[in-house]
Amino acid sequence: MKPWLKKMWCIPPKQSAEFVCAMEDVLDVYRRPYDPKRPQVCLDETSKQLVGEKRTPSPASPGRAARYDYEYVRNGVANLFMAFEPLAGKRRVEVTERRTRKDWARFVRSLVDETYPEAECLVLVMDNLNTHTPASLYEAFAPAEAKRIADRLDIHYTPKHGSWLDMAEIELGILGRQCLDRRIADTEKLRREVAAWTSKRNAKKAKVNHHRLKPVAYPSTKVD
Repeated sequence: MKPWLKKMWCIPPKQSAEFVCAMEDVLDVYRRPYDPKRPQVCLDETSKQLVGEKRTPSPASPGRAARYDYEYVRNGVANLFMAFEPLAGKRRVEVTERRTRKDWARFVRSLVDETYPEAECLVLVMDNLNTHTPASLYEAFAPAEAKRIADRLDIHYTPKHGSWLDMAEIELGILGRQCLDRRIADTEKLRREVAAWTSKRNAKKAKVNHHRLKPVAYPSTKVD
């Protein structure tokens, strides 16, 4: 097997106090009981290549699977923001054209004002992407508005090389397998498909067992 075809893993660093500190912080968040006034919300994002058909596919028929031509048309890339509340089995997915600081800020504001308007504070678990900071709020909004939103957030970052501790990443993997593993030509169709998947999964109140989120090898710190 060629080296670039091997399955890639995110291996935690050894003897990293920084990693363990961030990991323990996130796991402590997951141990908290459900509190509707302080919902635990995991946030992540992914991209989806928009691909159109160059030739009309042949539909399935008895004894014959559907056929798609190997050639296709590239229609750009869309971004998907995922907010997942594991204790409630609730998720929100938004399709955007980009994933800039302002796009992230607008998505977070919609969580604060539309998805969780009654919450005193959102406990956000995220990775360390450079757009995932309160500073992005100040780039997108006036200072007073940015501070209003920031005051409603309690942010906890997963450690570097430990983004798998973000349960929204797990949920995005499920979305990818159940909804995005086929050709989708444009953002409007993508929004419809994602909305249908989200509605169905929310109806089931599908949850993720956070007790399964354990490192393959616990990266202990060095003790003299």
